[in-house]
Amino acid sequence: MIQTREAVKNTPLAILGEGSLWHPIEKVLYWVDISGMKLFRYDPLTEQCRTFMTGSMIGTVVPAAHTYAVVVALETGIYGMDDEGSLYKLADYPVGELQNNRFNDGKCDPAGRLWVGTMNKEVHTAAGNLYCWQDKEWCVKQSGVTISNGPAWALCEKIMYHTDTADYAICAYDYNLKNGHICNRRMVIEVARHLGAPDGMTIDDEGMLWVAHWGGNAVIRWNPLTGQLMEKIEVPAPHVTSCAFGDKHLQTLYITTAREGLSEEQLLKYPLSGALFKIQTNAKGVSAALWRAGSK
Repeated sequence: MIQTREAVKNTPLAILGEGSLWHPIEKVLYWVDISGMKLFRYDPLTEQCRTFMTGSMIGTVVPAAHTYAVVVALETGIYGMDDEGSLYKLADYPVGELQNNRFNDGKCDPAGRLWVGTMNKEVHTAAGNLYCWQDKEWCVKQSGVTISNGPAWALCEKIMYHTDTADYAICAYDYNLKNGHICNRRMVIEVARHLGAPDGMTIDDEGMLWVAHWGGNAVIRWNPLTGQLMEKIEVPAPHVTSCAFGDKHLQTLYITTAREGLSEEQLLKYPLSGALFKIQTNAKGVSAALWRAGSK
């Protein structure tokens, strides 16, 4: 089944749109423009979009359970953000990261811990890491990552999925909810090059992964148990970067895209590159986990 989307009204074009997130408390969509140093907040009821300037590259945004509206990962560290866009520093950027690295994608696990990856701005191979921030400390969970994306957790809460975009593969780990330990890394989905590189992803209530494909003009629904391609949603932009289920019944799939890395010829062919898109689906998403201070 192949479907094509249109852009969401009243939302801006991003240079490098990423990190789509449906806030389960506020009932709005957040997403980031990494290179544009912006955080967006879209309310589908009013069809209004707010823009918050972050002052540095913003890698990801996650919903907060209390005190803050969201938590964001900036070049200088982790910050809580209130409804007005004021920032409150929670943690410094990890010590020991290579020069010219930045945060990329991230999410909270079912226990409320923040997981976020790093990568080199020049995309040097294996220059980044996947971190978990818990007990107010950074813990490297996977080293030698080139472009960290995801993660997502299986419905059973015993498996974590993660993507290193440069590998054209999605891997799974055994995951311990109690302490956040991961082990037994294995590839569960191998992506053919012509489909584009796997980028951000989310999971539905059947345990299937919905993956944005950079250079692939699409979001693809994958079965992580079999590696099978199940459904493809075409997008009128080559660089598709992330997706998240939102709205009342979590059956609207929101999709972010990027203009960065496209030639003038490509931008003329795909003028909506960088836009936010949405589509109604038969599948239903799973609520995003909230960040919880003091998560173990």
